[in-house]
Amino acid sequence: MTAKYDALIIGGGHNGLVCAFYLARAGLKVRVLERRHVVGGAAVTEEFHPGFRNSTASYTVSLLRPKVIADMKLHDRGFRIIERTISNFFPFPDTYLTLGGGMQRTQEQFARFSRRDAEAYPRYDAALERVAQVLRDLALRIPPNAGGGLAEVVAAARQGWPLARLDIAAQRDLLDVFTKSAREFLEGWFEDDHVRSAFAFDAVVGNFAGVSTPGSAYVLLHHVFGEVNGKFGAWGHSVGGMGAITQAMQAACLDAGVEISLDAPVARVLVDGGKAAGVVLDSGEEIAAPIVAANVGPAMLYRQMVDASDLPADFRRRIAGFRTGSGTFRMNVALSELPDFTVLPGKERAEHHTAGIIIAPGLDYMDRAFDDAKVHGWSREPIVEMKLPTTVDDSLAPPGMHIASLFCQQFAPRLPDGRSWDDAREEVADLIIDTVDRHAPNFKKSVIARQIHSPLDLERKFGLIDGDIFHGRMSLDQLWSARPVLGHGDYRAPVRGLYMCGSGTHPGGGVTGAPGHNAAQAILADRRLIGRWRRRA
Repeated sequence: MTAKYDALIIGGGHNGLVCAFYLARAGLKVRVLERRHVVGGAAVTEEFHPGFRNSTASYTVSLLRPKVIADMKLHDRGFRIIERTISNFFPFPDTYLTLGGGMQRTQEQFARFSRRDAEAYPRYDAALERVAQVLRDLALRIPPNAGGGLAEVVAAARQGWPLARLDIAAQRDLLDVFTKSAREFLEGWFEDDHVRSAFAFDAVVGNFAGVSTPGSAYVLLHHVFGEVNGKFGAWGHSVGGMGAITQAMQAACLDAGVEISLDAPVARVLVDGGKAAGVVLDSGEEIAAPIVAANVGPAMLYRQMVDASDLPADFRRRIAGFRTGSGTFRMNVALSELPDFTVLPGKERAEHHTAGIIIAPGLDYMDRAFDDAKVHGWSREPIVEMKLPTTVDDSLAPPGMHIASLFCQQFAPRLPDGRSWDDAREEVADLIIDTVDRHAPNFKKSVIARQIHSPLDLERKFGLIDGDIFHGRMSLDQLWSARPVLGHGDYRAPVRGLYMCGSGTHPGGGVTGAPGHNAAQAILADRRLIGRWRRRA
């Protein structure tokens, strides 16, 4: 053993940094071990073509918890979010729809398609907000652990009380969200397919499922319980890209005394007598610590880093069935000019260029995309979200130039015919470019360079097994106390001293900081219990 610490963090993604910060602030000697040359995990800003920088994986912000922002003093360290004037722009074959910009403006947009839907929108928004607020409150709480005794029963009752206090209408909405497909849920509110599409897209973001897949309504809700600058449900752009957030977190960690090691991939977790004892790096170096917190996903941790003999047999079986794969294909594109949309012409910067631009024209289109991917490996008409960060942050590209983030859905984690994504990535990238070009005919010719991240690229580069941006499916059987496995939803592994602090735990994926915060609280609570036991002894 070359060194000894109180705690080691495997992975310097944003949740790992958050966990490290809280542990160091409590007085622990903490070291973060990051396999890449930069901290941030999937929330990084990198140059992908000379003069062009972008958030290369994660690309927009809303879910980051205000408590984490305040505790780490991120605003003092350069953290700044620019809100979208309108949230989304949806081009259809012969029309368009915008979402956001205030209640009245959204209602006016909906009224172009359905007066009834315009009138229903305030009720829908209020209903979703009531449920979302409960989830916000639960996000920074450690889930009760099944089989954990009386204390966990009390914790379950305490966390369930806000749900029990909801009126019957809100409880019905909550039940719908957790059990229905996005299609069924939205058909209960709206009659027009354009309007439904504006909300259904959120149900397939990072979710390898169709809008008709049962349970997809919850993923829709997961994407609306965030906030930007105190505005609930808003989304924004991090100035300097998503890497600016994790660089600010790194600064907070260093100020708290955290040691951060780059280019330090962990090969396996050391276990001695059923307890975590440290880690072994790829280099062969062993580092000792009685606490190891893994920011990597459960699939990587338990299938690759922990010896199977150190895990209970039933847990091994359960974790073997832990489902991963978000169906995501991610591209960054350097552009000579802004896209000129057929339904809303113009290459000069306009309001719709600053929004999330969603190519998902219709619920049937979204379902076909998923069905296609199951059979062929990818959708021949994919779902594409395009963000143009340079319309609000011109520091990311040379003067007059732009970048586009293309976040694309319905690409199988593994191709069904045995082919590698390495064999198909260029073909699929061409398909995605052509998909955008059908709506903005100048797009393809404006492409200067592109960076491609297939599901396999996401796994190799960021450690996201099956390219899963959430570290595991956000399905009902993998949420709250059951994330990743019932009995270990409280961030504690079945190996004493080993903890999970990444998105494969409650409350799930996105740049939230909540898993890192909550895991640190669990670790510190265990240390206090040990301290009391030692004092009594």
